[in-house]
Amino acid sequence: MTATPFQIEVPDAALTDLRERLARTRWPTEIEGGGWNYGTNRAYLQELCAYWADGFDWRRQEAALNRHDHFLREVDGFRLHYIHAAGQGPDPLPLVLTHGWPSTFYELDKVIEPLADPGAHGGDPADAFDVFVPSLPGYGFSEVPTRPGYGPARIAEMWDRLFTDLGHARYGAHGGDWGATITGLIGWKFPERVVGIHRLAGGMQSRRESGNDAEALATWRRTGGGYGHIQSTRPQTLSYGLTDSPAGLAGWIIEKWHAWSDCGGDIESSFTKDELLTTVSLYWFTGTIHSSTRIYYENAQNEANRIGGRIEAPSGYAVFPGMSRTRDELAESCNVVHWSEFDRGGHFAAFEEPELVVEDIRAFFRSLR
Repeated sequence: MTATPFQIEVPDAALTDLRERLARTRWPTEIEGGGWNYGTNRAYLQELCAYWADGFDWRRQEAALNRHDHFLREVDGFRLHYIHAAGQGPDPLPLVLTHGWPSTFYELDKVIEPLADPGAHGGDPADAFDVFVPSLPGYGFSEVPTRPGYGPARIAEMWDRLFTDLGHARYGAHGGDWGATITGLIGWKFPERVVGIHRLAGGMQSRRESGNDAEALATWRRTGGGYGHIQSTRPQTLSYGLTDSPAGLAGWIIEKWHAWSDCGGDIESSFTKDELLTTVSLYWFTGTIHSSTRIYYENAQNEANRIGGRIEAPSGYAVFPGMSRTRDELAESCNVVHWSEFDRGGHFAAFEEPELVVEDIRAFFRSLR
C-alpha cells in the first residue's frame, strides 16, 4: 500500500458535543488546601475546562498541525498515521521519532522542522534528517488495535517494516518514555539497519528531590506510580469514564504533565493552555485514551517486550533531571557512545526544551552518518 496524504478535520458536531459535555460536568469535592497533592487540582482543572469550552480555538490548532505533511499507510496490515518532513540538506539521514504516554505525535512538534531543515533554524544543512513521526498503534490517527499483542516489540517491528517499505536501508531512531523503550528494541532487533539510537532519560521531577537515586525512585513508585499499575492490569475499566467525560480525561492527562515536567509546580511556566489542550483534544476527538493505555498491559503481559541481550547499536542519551541510573550502569546493557546531562527540562523534554533535544540529536548522529 502506498502512502495516502491525510489532513486532520474534526467535524463541527464533535466540537459542539465537547462544549455540551463540558457544560454538564459534575465536579467532585476537594480537600481544603490540598493543591495537587491528592491529584489534579480542581480549581486549575475548572479554569482549564472553562477555557476549553469558550476560549480554546481548535481550528487554529488544527491548522497548525496540518502545516506538516501527514500520511496514512498500511504496515503489516495495520493502518499507520505518520508525519513526514523531507530533509533539506546534502544527504539527509532517515530518522524515526517516537512519542510516549500521555502524549501524541504533537509532543515532537517543535523538533520536526529544525531536524529536517537545520539550515533554516540556525544549524548546518549537513545535519539534516528525513524525519518520520508515527502515531503509536491506538494513538491519534493510527488504527486502534482490536486484537492483543501491540506492545513495544511489535511496534519496533512495525517501525522497521515502515522504513523497509519506504526503501531505506539505514536509519536512526529517537524516543522518550515508551518511545525510548521502542527505540531500544529497534536497536536490539535491527542493529544491521539502525545506525544509532538516541533516547531521552530522566525527567521525573519527584525523583530529583532526593540525592539518593534508589530512594527517589522507590518514593516515586509509591506516591506517583499508581497510574501505571492500573493501566498495566485493568486499563479497560478506567477507560469508560475517561472516554465519556472530557473533564475526566483532562484531569487524568494534565496531572502527568504537571507532575512530570520541569514546571516547579506551575504548569503554565512550561506549557500554555493551548498546548495542553491540543494534546488532550487529540485524545478526545480520536477517542483513543482507552487504546493508548493498553500498551502498559501489553508490555506487562508479554515477555517478548523485554530486550534479551546487550544492545550493540551505538546508543546516545540526553539525560534530564530525575535520572535514576548512571552511564556505567547503562553501558552494561547497551553500547553507550554519547551521554549529555542537562540541568533543566522534564519528562516531555522535546516539548519543554526542544533546542536542547534538537542539538543533542544532531551531535549524536553527526559521527554515525
